[in-house]
Amino acid sequence: MGHQTETTQFNLVGFSNFVRSNPRSDRFAVTRFHHIEFWCTDATNTALRFSWGLGMPLVAKSDLSTGNHSHASYLLRSADLSFLFSAPYSPSLSGPTSSASIPSFDHSASRAFSAKHGLAVRAVAIQVADADLAFHASVSHGAKPASPPILLDNRVTIAEVHLYGDVVLRYVSYKDPAQRSDPNPDLWFLPGFEPVPSSFPLDFGLRRLDHAVGNVPDLAAAVEYVKGFTGFHEFAEFTAEDVGTSESGLNSVVLASNDETVLLPMNEPVYGTKRKSQIQTYLEHNEGAGVQHLALVSEDIFRTLREMRQRSGIGGFDFMPSPPPTYYRNLKKRAGDVLTDEQIKECEELGILVDRDDQGTLLQIFTKPVGDRPTIFIEIIQRVGCMLKNEEGKEYQKGGCGGFGKGNFSALFKSIEEYEKTLEARQIAEPAAA
Repeated sequence: MGHQTETTQFNLVGFSNFVRSNPRSDRFAVTRFHHIEFWCTDATNTALRFSWGLGMPLVAKSDLSTGNHSHASYLLRSADLSFLFSAPYSPSLSGPTSSASIPSFDHSASRAFSAKHGLAVRAVAIQVADADLAFHASVSHGAKPASPPILLDNRVTIAEVHLYGDVVLRYVSYKDPAQRSDPNPDLWFLPGFEPVPSSFPLDFGLRRLDHAVGNVPDLAAAVEYVKGFTGFHEFAEFTAEDVGTSESGLNSVVLASNDETVLLPMNEPVYGTKRKSQIQTYLEHNEGAGVQHLALVSEDIFRTLREMRQRSGIGGFDFMPSPPPTYYRNLKKRAGDVLTDEQIKECEELGILVDRDDQGTLLQIFTKPVGDRPTIFIEIIQRVGCMLKNEEGKEYQKGGCGGFGKGNFSALFKSIEEYEKTLEARQIAEPAAA
């Protein structure tokens, strides 16, 4: 199918004209985000940096000390949020029988991935009812297979399909899902992982992954591909008119699972603006499509930010510049019915952005890129409102409550533009585009 056909079928209507509906069209049963795996060249130090900066304790490992001669993998966990960092050992150690605890791990692919992308996300893992079924349903609907289903220790099935660029969507399913609460990571995570005793308590209030955002060169093709094999529905969309500045912009579509707890937004650059789109800058530095940022839910964003900002510049994460004081002076008009004067003051002190939709309120803040390249970064969010009750009478929050910060995109983009200008200050000016 030619690209021209795809673009004619794919017509962004923009935020204001988008009508949200949920056809509950998933092709397989999706439970939640399970973990995010980063591929890197030094898993030890990368994991420790994220642990210190995000308040996520190191809880499990699979490395030489556990009998894994293929790769070093370290797992950080804070409530339902799990980050895995993996790096290869020498392939000469593996021998004829691989000791890898991640069955899809590949030495040459890992090395090539890190050389091409720097520090980046390799796998977005979601827990499904049946990973075997999810894999075959996906492939039969156009997904490119990456790793066929493998049953580990007769307890856990893991499989992978290509998502975008060199990122895979990993399916994980358990014969006994109740094992999630077991203290042994070999049971609740993956076989081959052993617990790491905690030396001191570490918790900044992060609780789960809200969404994982991808940057792609062609949004129409990416949405058609992912929507086609997952059955996920469109949850929101934004055009350059919605979220751009006078200098640059993007187009964006958010895909969601049936219960709207697995959210996969994707962005593409727009062209012809005064400055190059940040999405284009990402695609150049990342050498192709990849995960742009991970949005982490905090149960108390003020506490999380106080902890994180104490570690900025000393091994933690730095944040994008705060918006001007006028932003916070206007905030009382926009969100005074949800936030107290004291909370608005705290938002200004910590640089937290606030937005809302017709259902709830979103508090958010963005780090600067977490590695050498201006590519992947972290978003910390807290959603307020949209509380519902399930069949058992237990309260839960509706997925995507408060939206995705449409009202803050311009403030964020201006901040990124200023940051990029500091990177360009010492570069020789590029010739003007023809």
